[in-house]
Formats: sequence, C-alpha cells, structure tokens
Amino acid sequence: MTPFGARAATRIHPAMRVDRTPLVIAAVSATAICGLIAVTSGGPESTVDAAVPDSAAIALATPTSVAAVTLPADPSSAGTGVPMPIDPSVTTVPGTVATSEVDLDETDYDPEKGCVIEAERLGYGDSGNDVMCLQHALTENGYYNGPVTGQFDQATFAAAEAMQTDRDLFVDGIVGRESAISLGIWPDEQMFVVRTPKPAGGAVDLMGYPLSSVASAGADAPPLPANSGSGRRLVYYRAGQRVWAVGSDGEIIRSWLVSGSKYSNELPGTHEVYSKSEVSTAWNGKAYLPKMVRWLKTDIGAIGFHGIPTKVADGSAYQTEDELGQRLSGGCQRQANRDAAFLWDFADIGTKVVVI
Repeated sequence: MTPFGARAATRIHPAMRVDRTPLVIAAVSATAICGLIAVTSGGPESTVDAAVPDSAAIALATPTSVAAVTLPADPSSAGTGVPMPIDPSVTTVPGTVATSEVDLDETDYDPEKGCVIEAERLGYGDSGNDVMCLQHALTENGYYNGPVTGQFDQATFAAAEAMQTDRDLFVDGIVGRESAISLGIWPDEQMFVVRTPKPAGGAVDLMGYPLSSVASAGADAPPLPANSGSGRRLVYYRAGQRVWAVGSDGEIIRSWLVSGSKYSNELPGTHEVYSKSEVSTAWNGKAYLPKMVRWLKTDIGAIGFHGIPTKVADGSAYQTEDELGQRLSGGCQRQANRDAAFLWDFADIGTKVVVI
C-alpha cells in the first residue's frame, strides 16, 4: 500500500492512484481516449472524458488528423452509458495473503466519526489500519460480517465485489478512489491541491508565454514534488492535479492546474511525448480536444494533455478554468487554453513526462 503521506506546509504529497474502475486506455497511436459524454447528476449538465472499451471500432488517424470514433455504450459503466476505464497493469486475481500481524489497538477508527484511508488502493493481501477502516465501512454498509482483522482476505475481497456489484461500480474487488468514495472513506481530494493567486494581467512565464488564471512560474510556483526526476521535463502530480514544465537547469518555467482522470489509467513512471495533434475529435464526434499532446500509449490507446474540450454543436466549453484542479476526465488531462498553447510549444516529440 502507498500512503498519501504526511500533510506538509505546501500540501505536496505522494500521488493518489484512483480506483481501478474500468478504463481501457484507448485508441491506436494517434487516437486519444478522451471522448466526451454529457451525463446528468441531479443538477447542471456535467461531462467526463470517456475511455474506449475493447469492443470499440476505432477509426485510425494520423497524428495531425481529426478522427471520430464510434463505439457502443458499456453496460458496466455505472448506469450512465459512459464507457469506463480499465487499468491493465493491475491484476484482479487474488494473490497470497500477507502474513504480517496487525495490532488492532493501533486503529484510530471512531464508530461515530468514521475513518478515511491513506492508501491509493487496497487489494487482496494488503494489511493494516486502512484495511481495518475498509472492513468497518463494509460492515456498516451490510457487505461484510467477518472479524475486523486488518487483513484483506478472501472474505473482504468478496465483500468488496458485492458492494461494487450492488452499486454499479466496476467489479474487481480492488478498493480505490471510486469504491472508497462510495463507502465514504476517501479523503478530501482538495487538501492535496495547491491553488496559487491569479496572476496579474499581462503576466508571463519564464519563456514569455502569457499565464492562465491557474498558472504561475519561477519562484511563484509551488515546489516540485519529491522524486520528480531531473533535466528538462514535464512533471504531472496526480494527487495535486498539477503540472510543472521544468528547464534543463531545474528551473520551474511554468506550473498550472489540470483536470485529470478520475480513474487509474494515468500510469505513474517516466514516459515521453510521442505524438501531437492540433485538434482531436472525441470518440462520439461531439467534442473537439485542442492541442493534443500524447504521452502514454498502450496496445489499444493513448492518453495526453489537451485544452478544455469544446462542443462541436455550438463551440461552448465543457468546463471552466475555475474548475481545473478537480478530477473530471476519463483519461486525459484538460488544461486552460493558454497552458495548452504553452505546452504545445514546450513539449517536442521525445520530451520526458514524469507522472507521480
């Protein structure tokens, strides 16, 4: 288990991996998985970038073309008709039970106040206070009637699967962001997000590009997180929904907030930019994704940075700059258009991308 980490003054913490709620990271080489679908959630229309499932018929495109993708709705998508993402790097098959013992007196669980987990994800074989918190939550929600041992055993796995099945979540027995939110044990994500003051009119970064309302540069930018690599690179800190463009001398050229994925398709590690498109079209043909910069490729798809999506029908935006810093995408990282324009010029093919 990887904890979110202690609360530092700058609120920069190790990154959160989100739930394994299904994302097939999509589209062959030049095609991004960032389709848009409008869903209703008891209020104004909201949107999510939609991933492409295995069964999708994908129209291939060159890196500079606009491609539309047609695919069927996924019945496993929480009843919204939105295809959900799958992280192919995480197995759903239970492994060997951990043998370490847990001191039950170490838990800080309060039946009146509840608890939140610190791990990014919990799965079969994990142990500790986070598992105890999970077992308490599963018990209170009627899915688990075994002892609270702090061991993620087969009974806990089965209870997690039952909860996911009952609540129309992706069923894998792994408890990450979406499952933990459903159980009320996920921490407040905004505690990891650092918002800098809006820059003055005409403010520019260290390369002379105008700053967006959520951007900063140099000494005004939040410090880089630990273990974020070296040299000229992009650093994407998922928990804080923030990106840094770093020069070869280590100076922060620019930093800004994004709206990244709600799921676990943003794989941590060191990647590189491999493809760019002036504009891409969402898989359902209803949205344009400007200034697409792709950095993650799998056998069936791609993920990248792009500007705020706009509706093909009327040109209106799917979200505002003020909403950046929240996880709203199904795969890609949405940016303010000024930040997308900067990144387009900064990130040549081969530029290193460190995801944490």
